[in-house]
Amino acid sequence: MITRFPLLSSEGRPYSARGVYSLALILLLAHPAIAQKPTLHIGSKRFAESRILGEILTQTARKTGEADAVHSSGLGNTGIVFAALENGSIDVYPEYTGTISQELLKSKETLTATQMNDKLAPLGLAAGIPIGFNDTYALAMRDDQAETLHIKTLSDLAKHPGLKLGLSQEFLKRADGWPGVKAAYALPFGSPSGLDHGLAYGALANGQIDVTDIYSTDSKIAKYKLRVLSDDKHYFPAYNAVLLYRKDLPTRLPKTWAAWTALQNTITAPQMIKLNAEVEINNLAPDTVAKAYLSGGMAKATRETLWSALFAADFWPETRQHLFLVFASLALSILVGIPLGIWAARTRAAAQPILSITGLVQTIPSLALLAFLIALLHRIGPVPTITALFLYSLLPIVRNTYTGLTDISPTLRESAQALGLPSAARLRLIELPLASRAIFAGIKTAAVINVGTATIAAFVGAGGYGDRITQGLENNDNLLLLAGAIPAAVLALLVQYGFDLLDKAVVPKGLR
Repeated sequence: MITRFPLLSSEGRPYSARGVYSLALILLLAHPAIAQKPTLHIGSKRFAESRILGEILTQTARKTGEADAVHSSGLGNTGIVFAALENGSIDVYPEYTGTISQELLKSKETLTATQMNDKLAPLGLAAGIPIGFNDTYALAMRDDQAETLHIKTLSDLAKHPGLKLGLSQEFLKRADGWPGVKAAYALPFGSPSGLDHGLAYGALANGQIDVTDIYSTDSKIAKYKLRVLSDDKHYFPAYNAVLLYRKDLPTRLPKTWAAWTALQNTITAPQMIKLNAEVEINNLAPDTVAKAYLSGGMAKATRETLWSALFAADFWPETRQHLFLVFASLALSILVGIPLGIWAARTRAAAQPILSITGLVQTIPSLALLAFLIALLHRIGPVPTITALFLYSLLPIVRNTYTGLTDISPTLRESAQALGLPSAARLRLIELPLASRAIFAGIKTAAVINVGTATIAAFVGAGGYGDRITQGLENNDNLLLLAGAIPAAVLALLVQYGFDLLDKAVVPKGLR
């Protein structure tokens, strides 16, 4: 025998069945809202030190359990990451006081912490929690060459106008970078070559360049036996590492903020150099290095093979993300490109503008297009990347659709008209099937191009195989470069082969 106990209200009266169902429904609807944690978006720039600090922040935040911490690692240069912070795509990232003062706030004088925050406040931002080390800019050259030429200071460079400079792209454009240094020291050099920061060390070692810009906490200074030239006129300000964050973050996530506050002044410059060496020289992942640091030890370096680099833990997540970027953009291109090609083929006045505009997009450099889309869409990540890939995919689809339709024999068109078929029926039953081979070839071309072009996604935090390629460039790690380039090349071949098989199913047998 089962005894049933009625559900009682606070007054001791039993609820009706309808009341019980209503209460259960309210609890079910309320549960996700109660259980769901807020998401904390942490960003970092495209170099090892920033990635390591981003991982330290992320792993510290996860330990509090207050929010789901997500690290968008290596989003790009200062401008891209700061734009992401301004538009709310990320909540915080590690930055440097000199950069905030001179590059972001365009101040000609070094600002105090109070002055800095007064200027950041109207943007809804703030800077705080000094991490403990100063990572200033400097210029460096091979020690043996500097000794031969008797160069010890930046002023000494002016006596040797024949030296070849190779500077990072960001340093070349920054207000506190090359333009300011050149003016302060009256340096006689023209326009230096621009190259990726990670490749500069190899270029110095091989004698391809004589001078490059470095960070004072670079781990490769000792490895490549470089001489850091003294800033004898004290041009560079202090670049103390701090957190740059959205102003409401401390009140929004107080436990996380308290955990980060405990990190204040805990990392010295020598410690940061060691952490950087784990990534830049020992080729360990930033998350591994950060985890070891937070646990009180140092990560153990293991000899990596190409096989282990290819099929590391991030292989499948990056493969899924790369495929998503390629096929999401391709689907949009098909939906828009085929109708545009039909319009161009059927309306003579529209043909030239449509083909010209889609062709013009191809002439825009991919990074320039991404930068424009970030400013236009006010966000980073997959959305601007998919938009850029969609625009690049339009030309082969539009042009092949147009060519396939306009190349149909006039006799066949006249025969279709003689049958009395309306325009829409002629297009669907006769013209599109006849043009299908050309249209499908355009789609296949767009898909293969997208596989390679999607590697630019790494520059705006959208993931994919480009992450490995950019990190390989940063650390001059050939294994990591190949671990990104090989899967991208193989994927392009697989996509080509897959479309060749699909061609047999889509294109009528008589046209093959």
